[in-house]
Amino acid sequence: MKLDVLFLVLEVVLVRNIPPDPDESVSELVEHFFLVNHPDNYLSHQVVYNANKLAKLVKKKKKLQNWLVYYQNKVERTSERPQIKTGFLGLCGNKVDAIDHHNTEIDKLSKEIALERDNVSNDPKSIMPAAFVSFKTRWGAAVCAQTQQTRNPTMWLTEWAPEPRDIYWSNLAIPYVSLTVRRLIMAVAFFFLTFFFMIPIAIVQGLASIDGIQKRAPWLNPLIEIPFIKSFIQGFLPGIALKLFLIFLPTILMIMSKFEGFGSISSLERRAASRYYLFNFVNIFLGNILTGTAFEQLDSFIHQAANEYPITIGTAIPLKASFFITYIMVDGWAGIAAEVLMLKPLIIYHLKNFFLVKTEKDREEAMDPGSIGFNTGEPRIQLYFLLGLVYASVTPTVLPFIIVFFGLAYVVFRHQIINVYNQEYESGAAFWPDVHFRVIIALIVSQIVLMGLLTTKKAASSTPFLIVLPVLTIWFHIYCKGRFEPAFVRYPLQEAMMKDTLERATDPNFNLKAYLQNAYVHPVFKASLFDEDEDEEVMSLKLETESLTVPTKRQSRRNTPLPSRISGASSPSLPDHGIRNHPEP
Repeated sequence: MKLDVLFLVLEVVLVRNIPPDPDESVSELVEHFFLVNHPDNYLSHQVVYNANKLAKLVKKKKKLQNWLVYYQNKVERTSERPQIKTGFLGLCGNKVDAIDHHNTEIDKLSKEIALERDNVSNDPKSIMPAAFVSFKTRWGAAVCAQTQQTRNPTMWLTEWAPEPRDIYWSNLAIPYVSLTVRRLIMAVAFFFLTFFFMIPIAIVQGLASIDGIQKRAPWLNPLIEIPFIKSFIQGFLPGIALKLFLIFLPTILMIMSKFEGFGSISSLERRAASRYYLFNFVNIFLGNILTGTAFEQLDSFIHQAANEYPITIGTAIPLKASFFITYIMVDGWAGIAAEVLMLKPLIIYHLKNFFLVKTEKDREEAMDPGSIGFNTGEPRIQLYFLLGLVYASVTPTVLPFIIVFFGLAYVVFRHQIINVYNQEYESGAAFWPDVHFRVIIALIVSQIVLMGLLTTKKAASSTPFLIVLPVLTIWFHIYCKGRFEPAFVRYPLQEAMMKDTLERATDPNFNLKAYLQNAYVHPVFKASLFDEDEDEEVMSLKLETESLTVPTKRQSRRNTPLPSRISGASSPSLPDHGIRNHPEP
């Protein structure tokens, strides 16, 4: 059963692909539609604006205000008015007083922000055919989110709204029709990225071997013959070269996911994690097994009969056991050690502190540890799980290294999650179906490898009996997908009614409308709640932490959500940015 950890998400639905109407605005159309089709449960709605340009202006103003604070602090320390050049990166142009220049630029930006905010609020072209619709009960929201709204299945598409902290606002402004095209483009791009990446990986792996160095740099032969260097090249250099070559891959995959147009951070990370795992499976697991240094085995693999595939795989996998042992030590063990030391954030912090930090606010942001990063950590762990299952029956000497890795990973990540990382969002266990699917893939691959190994050991008579293993595994996956996956993507009406009944009995006077009025407003509009002269745009995302979530275990002033559900809580009033409230009975 899906965990009800966010009462707010379970009462808000995201509606997309709203059909245009020449006589009504999007806001009026949404209100009329839900008053007619959900008259007993509809509460209010907030339309989605294309406020990306306004968000850029607000970000630019924040940056200028931060520079202004830096120069004001500098005047207090030195009693001298700082001078800057107005040209490119401050390297050329006329010299001006830094404080006066930034005050002038901030005033200009404030006027531009006010003008752009009015344009976004009043221009019908800035309103996207989408809206966050809130309901009085979980039951009403569940019925709306999990049913088809009209005869035309391409209009009035409903889904559960992400938690406010989880929304990726930039992508909500993308027209729904273009999402399919974007995803097709990224699917083709990922295909070429995955399979053509084998070429540079194979080249790097070849250069990182003793034979490759002797062939391309014979003048290094005396150095290679030194026992310590020879052992290092044979043992660790290929794994280190592969790790360095893939260092920018997670960033590339996240950029691709953002281009696809997913509307929540959790969806972006899930898509990036799936592609990261597929990339690792093809390029690290299959690539190192089948390609070697010059694709000789890959060529023979392509031109041989299909019934010989298990034999080729069963022969090649044991030969790569030593490489994967070193890879586990270089990437796994060393990665866990770096996680304990927070080595990468520490280096980044010192680089930021030396080059970028100008004020205390910069230092606080530089010290923020961020979230755990499911898009990179989870696929790596799944890869080691795959290696453990595959080599359990092929080369058991790999298993101790895998077991040590998982033992260290459990201890370290448990500590990091509780004491270090911040909870960026709550997805309600949405990652688990993908994790389960990758476990099934690992099981099937290990069974195929076992069949191939037994075939090479003159035990072909037992292979037909082993065919039943992947068949049963696939059947088990289909069973689990049909039986349990709905619990992670749907919300049972019985559970919704029970929660609603309990809530009415325990807290009948809770003012849900007052909270929802501001919860799903774009952050740049929330900035209007504060004084324009103050640097309060930075509070936009922090306001979203007021969503009523399970508190994080680590008490953090910046990231821990506020206490949940204060009866009668009120919120500041906002200008009417497409917000329509249906009077409660």
